[in-house]
Amino acid sequence: MNIQEFLWVAFPWLAVVAFFVGIFWRWRTDQFGWTTHSSQIYESKLLRLSSPLFHWGMMFVIIGHIMGLAIPKSWTRAMGISDTAYHWIATIPGTIAGIMVVLGLIGLLYRRIVNRSVFLATSKSDKVMYVFLAGAILSGFFATVSLQVFGASSGLPHGYDYRETISPWLRQLFILNPQPELMMDAPWQFKVHVIAGFTLIAIWPFTRLVHAMSAPVGYVSRPYVVYRSRDTRTTPNKLHQAWEPIRSHTEQLDIHNQTPSRGA
Repeated sequence: MNIQEFLWVAFPWLAVVAFFVGIFWRWRTDQFGWTTHSSQIYESKLLRLSSPLFHWGMMFVIIGHIMGLAIPKSWTRAMGISDTAYHWIATIPGTIAGIMVVLGLIGLLYRRIVNRSVFLATSKSDKVMYVFLAGAILSGFFATVSLQVFGASSGLPHGYDYRETISPWLRQLFILNPQPELMMDAPWQFKVHVIAGFTLIAIWPFTRLVHAMSAPVGYVSRPYVVYRSRDTRTTPNKLHQAWEPIRSHTEQLDIHNQTPSRGA
């Protein structure tokens, strides 16, 4: 096996296997750790801005990846969409989504590094995860901007047509019909992004990213949580003294005289 076969056949398969085996292992052994490890309690102002920006941008990025990699060129041509039209339909929203993700990631990283409380709550696993996550995101954004947005300056008037190489390579890979030769002439920017992406997939189950595999489906039908005091001496709260009517001295004496004593 040469390096090309390892990078474009063995390594993606190993990453996918690691993903599914890791998900199964994590579910069986660490369900209580299946969480985002939220740090909102330490800082929330920057989180409220960066987190939605990052997550909504990622949602559109993932949808764009699925459409671009799963839908063959022949299908879009059959629907009457020209290659030029497809390029700009994919590039413009993809670039906007990429900017959202990058800005959100910068905000999250800045928050992690600058805020001391959040930094101290960041585990070693989180730090490793952020390195690989940033590598996958930034390499993809760089490939999109350099080849798809400014592709004309590189002799590519419509950007690099990844649907001729990368898309069929990936589809054939997942039906166990590997064709590594399709990746030979792909630009290095996309090669780096593919390797970074599969590396992120391989470590996914072993980091906080595993929370993306969960959905709060049962939340809407979950019964209310009832809180009860453990102190049996607890009695219902009386009306606050500040709201009791002010009584005259005579009325207070009358009430005192009417109250039975302990010896009665």
